[in-house]
Amino acid sequence: MNPSRIRIDLQAIADMIAPRTRVLDIGCGDGILLDYLKKEKNIDGRGMELGQSGVNACVAQGLSVIQGDADTDLDDYPDQSFDYAILSQTLQATRDPAHVLNQLARIGKKAIVSFPNFGHWRVRWRLGIYGRMPETKSLPWRWYNTPNIHLCTIRDFVALARGLDIKIERAIAINASGAISPIRGIWGANLMGEQGLFLLRRTL
Repeated sequence: MNPSRIRIDLQAIADMIAPRTRVLDIGCGDGILLDYLKKEKNIDGRGMELGQSGVNACVAQGLSVIQGDADTDLDDYPDQSFDYAILSQTLQATRDPAHVLNQLARIGKKAIVSFPNFGHWRVRWRLGIYGRMPETKSLPWRWYNTPNIHLCTIRDFVALARGLDIKIERAIAINASGAISPIRGIWGANLMGEQGLFLLRRTL
């Protein structure tokens, strides 16, 4: 893999991370983001991945990754043991998103969370026109084989973070063409953003 070329959403996450920091990437897949951060930002990176094939791919690259479940295994990490705790495109696949988000804000001095926005206009249009669960670029699965069990909108996520006393330091939306824009108005971002990406920290 060429470390200078990663997905737009992963690049946006990387841009939020300071060099030479400690990073935990939960649901790290095959380690693309961790590998990039190690090579480009010299971070001290750790990963957690549910699938054995992803863990094997990470270990083969020399990455420090363990097999684990975000719903149950984050409880074992000490408070603020990392500068950043990342959960990319995984929150919607957890059984208890509120608990997982709380754990992220506890483990990391800052947390970074991204997810597909179920409030995007294309999702609404397909559901309204066809009356069936939508399939889009960011939600490509059928309703019966999707790993996503708690889909949410950008508005839903903002409400959850506020309810948990988690401060949103930065929020961006990524549209279908990969364009990134700061979230200034929730209504517009909720309609036009295909993905939401948030930099968070626990309110003191």
